[in-house]
Amino acid sequence: MSLPALLAVGATPSSSSSQTTAPAVPTLQDAQQSATNAASWVEQNWSTWLAIGLRVLLILVIAAILRVVVRRAITKLIDRMTRTVQAVDGTALGGLLVNAERRRQRSQAIGSVLRSVASFLILGTAALMVLATFQINLAPLLASAGVAGVAIGFGARNLVTDFLSGVFMILEDQYGVGDAIDAGVASGEVIEVGLRVTKLRGDNGEIWYVRNGEIKRIGNLSQGWATAGVDVTVRASEDLDRVKATLDAVAERMTKDEPWNEILWGPVEVLGLDSVLLDSMVVRVSAKTMPGKAAGVERELRWRVKRAFDEADIRIVGGLPAAAEGAAPADPTATVAAPSAHANSASPQSEAAAPIASPRPAAK
Repeated sequence: MSLPALLAVGATPSSSSSQTTAPAVPTLQDAQQSATNAASWVEQNWSTWLAIGLRVLLILVIAAILRVVVRRAITKLIDRMTRTVQAVDGTALGGLLVNAERRRQRSQAIGSVLRSVASFLILGTAALMVLATFQINLAPLLASAGVAGVAIGFGARNLVTDFLSGVFMILEDQYGVGDAIDAGVASGEVIEVGLRVTKLRGDNGEIWYVRNGEIKRIGNLSQGWATAGVDVTVRASEDLDRVKATLDAVAERMTKDEPWNEILWGPVEVLGLDSVLLDSMVVRVSAKTMPGKAAGVERELRWRVKRAFDEADIRIVGGLPAAAEGAAPADPTATVAAPSAHANSASPQSEAAAPIASPRPAAK
């Protein structure tokens, strides 16, 4: 083989290797083919994508409109409830049952809960419909959401309990702002009502934060009416007719005086003898008052009874007895204890209690 032939053979592989390593430059024909394929794909699928977009837009628009309509309907319903309460205000029933601040907070809380629930349901349903429009399988998503909801429910069961208890408490109108309640764990005046926590102002000014789920029983001291009761203890030797006449006069005068004529919702009644002992007797006096005003009525009633008894010379058990006229002065030695037999060293008791002397040794 000649040298030119060998050189030709050796140059052939090198040229092929250079061609394989060099990057391929797209030609105009390749670009035209890619554009043709893209246009064909868009032409084949544009109707599908347009339908999906219009469907998603329609779902979002309907959800937004439905949410606005439902929220406005709930707001109008709450406003109508508030107007009904305001119409009742000014009557005897309104003065007994209506508390403007309490009703306002209750209406706001109910409206907030209903609007939040409605928004969650509408937007959640719209989101699931949008995902279904993109042909996404919702079965695994719903299963995962169910498992996560169960886990969160077990982990935050106290929070769920507090929330549900607050919702039912507001719906049932168990108590409201301004009410004096006994919640078991704490007692005081309600200053704020929430879905999770109720805030109370104690008798000493402290603020109690009570979780709604921890309230097992509630005693509302501000609903309906209250009873003021006073026990008057006098000596057993007092004339019952005179005592009753004095108490009746006090009751009649207090019923007519201001502001007690508005606080008292019934006449002050002398119920009679509550108990009779050897040296005293107890007369029971009672009155029906506005809720939360029983303590003030009891204090005023005690004040008036004491003044009336002093004027009528009726002694209340526990006071110092008056000295009888013309009685001899008390013996100052009456309270001195009697002398003891052991005071005399020669008495048999002292000799018997004296220690026995030890025998002395005989002298040698």
